[in-house]
Amino acid sequence: MEEIRSFIEEEDGVTTVEIILVLLVLIALVALFKDQLIKVVKSILNKVSSQSNAI
Repeated sequence: MEEIRSFIEEEDGVTTVEIILVLLVLIALVALFKDQLIKVVKSILNKVSSQSNAI
C-alpha cells in the first residue's frame, strides 16, 4: 500500500513533460523564423570571415 501511495505522490514525470513542451516550442519558433535565422547566421559568418582576414 505504501508503494502505491509513493508512486501517486511522485512528481518526477512532470519535469520530463515540461522539457518536452519547451523543446516543442523551440522547434516551432525555429520553424516559423527559419528564413530570418538563416539570414542572421549568414551575416554573422560573413562578418567573422571578413574580419578574420584583417588579422
